[in-house]
Amino acid sequence: MRILLVSQMYPGPADPDLGVFVRGLEEALAARGHVIERAVLDRRSSGKRKYITLSAATLQAARRFRPDVVYAHFLVPTGLIAALVGRAPLVVTAHGRDVRNVGWLPGIGAATRLVVRRAATVIAVSDYLRRELETKVPDARNKTVVIDSGVDLKRFAVTPAPADGPRYLCIASLIQRKNVLRLADAFARVGKGTLTFVGDGPLRPELEGREGVELAGRVPYDSVPEHIGSSHVVCQPSLIEPFGQALLEAMACGRSVVATRIGGPPEFVPPEAGLLVDPADEDALVAALRAAAEFPCPNPVARAAAEAHDVRAQAEKVERVLQHATRQGHAR
Repeated sequence: MRILLVSQMYPGPADPDLGVFVRGLEEALAARGHVIERAVLDRRSSGKRKYITLSAATLQAARRFRPDVVYAHFLVPTGLIAALVGRAPLVVTAHGRDVRNVGWLPGIGAATRLVVRRAATVIAVSDYLRRELETKVPDARNKTVVIDSGVDLKRFAVTPAPADGPRYLCIASLIQRKNVLRLADAFARVGKGTLTFVGDGPLRPELEGREGVELAGRVPYDSVPEHIGSSHVVCQPSLIEPFGQALLEAMACGRSVVATRIGGPPEFVPPEAGLLVDPADEDALVAALRAAAEFPCPNPVARAAAEAHDVRAQAEKVERVLQHATRQGHAR
């Protein structure tokens, strides 16, 4: 197939960690023999002009490349751009924030409904997100499938446990939704070990200077497996987590996790691989941190659970969706 990939997030020289899950699926699809053209934004920047740039790039690519199918990531604005500029069949993946924005930002609901009606299939990265989307946009019912972005099991390999500990790790933007302050407060009550944050954001000043807390900032994506390997437990107690990519990558490295029970993590974290918590319950988070440190490290159950989400298997599922959309387009 000739696939036009459209995304508002894609790794670039200035932001190599941006949208790595999009690139992972793209590489796996290319390895299956498909020809892929990209129209993407590959750097973090503010303002709406970047979407004008993406619209122009998508239109030019569609005219030049003449794709069999357009594969867009994020419903709005990317899916909307893809829906309006081309006539090829459209498949679009919803990742989380694009669904949460429906009913919250003016005009997003109408734009999302247009994208859903135009799409041959909508992919949601978790069943939790599928249910939310279908509740907000009933047109998505009977045309939404669940396929997460998967994990590269070769890149995220099992590594030995560090000698000292417990060493906790959180890979997340330092924002309120990621619940990083409550996690740091809970860690302080554990009273031993270290807690490292990989990521940056506006809450960084409130985490600085805490005993046992290390702030690594943003790191190149290629170094993420090394950071996971230097930990015993990876934590993501977000107030809501549509999927939980960092958790899946940690499990692939054989690390136990402490995860929110709100969102996607309950769909792929078995009890022997980690603990699910109410993100608003600090006492429960303290207990989970202590208990997770007693799990084996590396944890073979965590690795086995991650293996079911190999990015190559996920790409094969996406391939079938894209092929179905192409056949529908030819039939029309």
